[in-house]
Amino acid sequence: MSNPAPAIVASASQTVGPFFHVGPARSDHLGRMAGADTPGEAMRLRVRVLDGDGVPVNDALVEVWQADAAGACPPQPAAGQSPPSFSGFGRLATNDDGWCTFETIRPGAESGAGGVDQAAHFTVCLFMRGLLRHLYTRIYFAGDPALETDPLLGIVPEARRRTLLAHPGADGATWEFTVRLQGDGETAFFDL
Repeated sequence: MSNPAPAIVASASQTVGPFFHVGPARSDHLGRMAGADTPGEAMRLRVRVLDGDGVPVNDALVEVWQADAAGACPPQPAAGQSPPSFSGFGRLATNDDGWCTFETIRPGAESGAGGVDQAAHFTVCLFMRGLLRHLYTRIYFAGDPALETDPLLGIVPEARRRTLLAHPGADGATWEFTVRLQGDGETAFFDL
């Protein structure tokens, strides 16, 4: 008679350790946020995480949330329903060079409080070794005219706003964003 396999138990969020490549990030399926039939402009979002010395962080876990092309947050499917072709959520671990790549669509501008539109963006949550609290930030698109009136970006000191901008890659379908955890060009993080 064999013993049943032990149950896998999640670690508490205040536990520090390099667990992310062992548990929730074993697969890259959560990096495909939009199917081929999802309305909107298909794109890839490449995110790189660097430590305070500019060294790639190879065991971070990056979560992103976004609106659909019309600026609406996707509803969650009811129990038993097939998942929609667009989830609005992705989660990936970084590779040895500190990169991860999401396949999605370009988000639309969301309506904010008081009817003020927010510029198109991704909301990011970062987990990694040594962090007792998750880090939260946003990724905006460089060159978007709506950046001038985005209410959240407006409270970020002007000199630090560039740390929240993704830039287009050479292929025209990929946008790249670097998270710098400390030092020169440190990414602006939000206290949530």
